[in-house]
Amino acid sequence: MEREQENRSHAATVAWLGALGDRMADFGQTEATRHIAAEAVAANPWFTEADIVFAVRAVREQMLDRVRLAAWLAAYDEPAGAPLRVAIIMAGNIPLVGFADLLYVLAAGDVPYVKPSSKDSVLMRWVIDLLCELNPAARIETYRAGAPYDAVIATGSDNTGRYFRSQFADMPAIIRGSRGSVAVLTGDETPQELCLLQQDMLRYGGLGCRNVSLLLVPGTCDVERLGEALRVQRGDVHPKYYNNYRSLKGKLAVAGERFVDCGGFVLTEGEEFPTELSRIVVRRCGTEEALRQWLAAHDGKVQCVVSREGTCVRGVRFGEAQAPALDDYPDGVDVPAFLADVRRRLRSV
Repeated sequence: MEREQENRSHAATVAWLGALGDRMADFGQTEATRHIAAEAVAANPWFTEADIVFAVRAVREQMLDRVRLAAWLAAYDEPAGAPLRVAIIMAGNIPLVGFADLLYVLAAGDVPYVKPSSKDSVLMRWVIDLLCELNPAARIETYRAGAPYDAVIATGSDNTGRYFRSQFADMPAIIRGSRGSVAVLTGDETPQELCLLQQDMLRYGGLGCRNVSLLLVPGTCDVERLGEALRVQRGDVHPKYYNNYRSLKGKLAVAGERFVDCGGFVLTEGEEFPTELSRIVVRRCGTEEALRQWLAAHDGKVQCVVSREGTCVRGVRFGEAQAPALDDYPDGVDVPAFLADVRRRLRSV
């Protein structure tokens, strides 16, 4: 038991996960890691090698840095007692999107039962193999439907979310559905800031919940001028995203709907998140109060808010949307705190 407690300590966790970060440092620079990237792209054509390299670097820098890990873990109690059995059902829309949940469960000293998405199984299996190689005593199990679990973390679409809520209705669960991200613009953004915003919109072919697809702008915004400032080149856009753009542009033209052509996506004015890939919606907020009211009313649908200052709830600065920090929890739900609460409730039974 003493050995188990030592392996679950914060210090041991920092050492273990920090070592994983070290092993990821040369991703994309060696034949072995380029082979992993190629396998991942073959399994999911929406992935690109450049996006995979970016995702690995973001995980390594934001979540596996030893100083960041130690500071983040300091806010939580050391693991104690029997570990929880935690099912993790992962999404696969962007590379390593499920890694954060795996890290949170391991850092809490609990046992993850992992079901990677078929769209991202190559990268997740590679990471899990590295973790087990670095710590052979670690328990990272495979999810089995119907097996007994103490808690569940499941991520998917709104439709799969409804299924998960029904399937896991009798156990503590974090169920995540579809969300989108917004950018708050003032009208005086620099070209560099707008370039970073383009990355927040277009990275991963626009498929992530942290991809910006709605722009909150002042009432006086010149949308034509904004569209010209955000204009992109074809080579900067994922080929599949570009095909969606061409198709959408044709449909809008036939329907007579006004839009601004930005070279790889379109801008249209509206009130809510777009339902089509490659459409970015512009919503006018005439006052600061109107902006605050919109964000409050849509809190359950917003994943992150990109702005110059990054001071809103779940706010980040331009260019940071796809590199979430350890405490930038999906949907704003503190996963380690959730697991600690499950543990307390089980002890009280």
